[in-house]
Amino acid sequence: MNHPSTPPVPNDLSREYSQAPSADAPPPSLPVRITDGPAIVIPAPPPSNAAGPGVPARVPHLGHAILFVSFAGLTLVLSQSILLGLSHIGQKAAASAMHPKLLVAAMAISYLLTLTTSYFFFPLLWLRSFGNGLQWNFDAAWRNAYKLIPIGLITGFAVQGISSLIPVPKSIPMDNFFRTPSDVWLVTAFGTLLGPLFEEVAFRGFLLPAFAIAYDWLSLPKTPAARERWHNTTGLTVASLIFSAIVSSIFFALLHAEQLAHAWAALFVLFCVSLILTLVRIRTRSVASSTLVHAAYNFSVFLTLFIATGGYQHLERMTR
Repeated sequence: MNHPSTPPVPNDLSREYSQAPSADAPPPSLPVRITDGPAIVIPAPPPSNAAGPGVPARVPHLGHAILFVSFAGLTLVLSQSILLGLSHIGQKAAASAMHPKLLVAAMAISYLLTLTTSYFFFPLLWLRSFGNGLQWNFDAAWRNAYKLIPIGLITGFAVQGISSLIPVPKSIPMDNFFRTPSDVWLVTAFGTLLGPLFEEVAFRGFLLPAFAIAYDWLSLPKTPAARERWHNTTGLTVASLIFSAIVSSIFFALLHAEQLAHAWAALFVLFCVSLILTLVRIRTRSVASSTLVHAAYNFSVFLTLFIATGGYQHLERMTR
């Protein structure tokens, strides 16, 4: 009995690839049957575990955000301890720990060290640049600066008007930063330049996408198709962005709670400011844009104080 070397094929597949493609014809994405009718080409999506370049991973996720915040907190504690040890010892140490220049210097060192380290470290995890991973997008901020700066200024002046109508304790820890003109100038430079940059990278760059990614992952249907779609896409749902905007804004307000003596009305105003900054970041897809709005917002506060105190020369005029 003769045994064929290859099994027989059905008639409807017998003419598959029966004609060699020309040199100019592109290769099909999937096998294409040559039939009497027109050929149908169905492009195959890349598998989630495909080697080589493909759909980029979702970053920064919650683990990256925790790492960033933990490193910032550690460097802040270390910088405060070192500066305190170098400047004062003995009985004066406790009082010196609350000195405005010492606190601002410690925060500046911590912020700069955290940002610099993150700039070189996280690209190793993300396999892309730091700015690309955070969606910094400076071009969007530059193109829309004529709109973003007024948004920050108007928001700042509006918040100052609202703050004058809400109850605030007579004495708050923030007042310690406005005792001398040199202290105020230092806080002005820090609050207009470095402060907004670090806070936007932390809250709108890391925490906002991290909470949104976590929300979408936890709400993902436990099916192979859903998991495959998760690995082949990078978009975030509207629900996840709303959830993340609220949660990250709560943390943003709590960051300033001690400075404002836990005045909940003032903290709610800051919560709303954070929502505005988040909206700018989402609409422009640019952390640089929200940073510019944040800087303009802070500048409006210091500008009002500068005018009210005669160029920081009469700080006794300060009223809330």
